[in-house]
Amino acid sequence: MNPLSRRFRFPRLSQLAALPAAFLLAPLVQAQGLPTIEDPSRGRGSGIMETLRNYGYDIVLLVALLVVAAMFVGVCYHAYSRYAEIHNGRATWGQFGLTVAIGAILLVVGIWLLTEATGIL
Repeated sequence: MNPLSRRFRFPRLSQLAALPAAFLLAPLVQAQGLPTIEDPSRGRGSGIMETLRNYGYDIVLLVALLVVAAMFVGVCYHAYSRYAEIHNGRATWGQFGLTVAIGAILLVVGIWLLTEATGIL
């Protein structure tokens, strides 16, 4: 067997016949109803730089929301593991309450700091 034929397969006749049909039908296909990009929450700016700055603000807000969500999941996970330690006899209900209280304070401080940081923008 020819070594070239092992690496390169010639297209079938049906594939070759579909090629001219694709070129003939391509101008007839039109993209209708494409979605438009939504304006940023601060609205469109007077120029491209202001519009990009407004999109950047929305991105920063989204990242801040993700940070707060990660903090919430972390506090919940830590409180759940402390709750599991209570049933294993390695922790007390007072430690659990302290964990939840400190976690709630950390969440409030984190939300406040991120709100202040996005307000600077």
